[in-house]
Amino acid sequence: MNSPFKYSDDNKRYYTFNYYLRHRFGKKVFKVSLDMGCGCPNRDGTKGVGGCIYCSEKRSGDFAGNPAEDIALQFEKIRNMELKKWDDAYYIAYFQAGTNTYGDFDKIKTAFERAVRFENVVGLSVATRADCIDQRFADLFYELSKGRYLTVELGLQTVHDRTARLINRCHSFEDFLKGYKLLQDRGINVCVHIINGLPGETKEMMLETVRQVGLLRPHSVKLHLLHILKNTPLAALYEKEPFHVFSLEEYASLICDQLEILPEDTVIQRITGDGAKSDLIAPLWSLKKFCVMNEIDKEMLRRNTVQGRLFAIGK
Repeated sequence: MNSPFKYSDDNKRYYTFNYYLRHRFGKKVFKVSLDMGCGCPNRDGTKGVGGCIYCSEKRSGDFAGNPAEDIALQFEKIRNMELKKWDDAYYIAYFQAGTNTYGDFDKIKTAFERAVRFENVVGLSVATRADCIDQRFADLFYELSKGRYLTVELGLQTVHDRTARLINRCHSFEDFLKGYKLLQDRGINVCVHIINGLPGETKEMMLETVRQVGLLRPHSVKLHLLHILKNTPLAALYEKEPFHVFSLEEYASLICDQLEILPEDTVIQRITGDGAKSDLIAPLWSLKKFCVMNEIDKEMLRRNTVQGRLFAIGK
């Protein structure tokens, strides 16, 4: 099938992570999510308490391994589950839960160095906060990136500091830019994580976040839908002062708007999100992940548009 978009082998009109990995490595590559028990500076009182208001009790690592287990055992268990779907694949060791550059440097360094030596691991992905990137970690990532695929995932969520204060992010957009530059200056791949639907944000604010991120020219982005999960401060806020939650149609339209203004060569690692079914309060339609992705595909087709169409002409 001929695609209308040059970074696609099928009907996708945006640069999927699966396409990037398959063309780079020649076969299926999947992430193996690990948890080495790192905390977060806005949970333990260093910068704040309670964490970001949407963050689950598992520190956004709901699908990662058990931090009580050694990472080698975690890796083996999760890899074996994924191999039921793909019996011939390479792996990316993904440190997902918590802030994985926050804590004892030597312990964290050792965990990363072990993980990249696991069999058939071709890459390393590390989720963290930009305000927890210093020169030591930036230099470590530079060394680890030699000869392998490495990505540092930075949780930005929004460029608007007013929203950042509301969600208890405990660092500013300027702080983000400083951490981003430390990585960018060393040629390290950065994936920027964005959340759509944060309380009080308008559509134009969400588009502005993506515009600003696009201008940074990151390796990749994750466009995520806000999930309201049980036992979070966000759930309490939603119960006390209900705010607008996207319909599926609204969300699909917004994602298409955002894809149009991102550079065409920015890899899209995610266009929706997975919320644990037992904990999800809203929006419940997000549980049907493939339906969400299909609606986005249909909207891109209806518009006859592709990723980067408006970025390319400077709009």
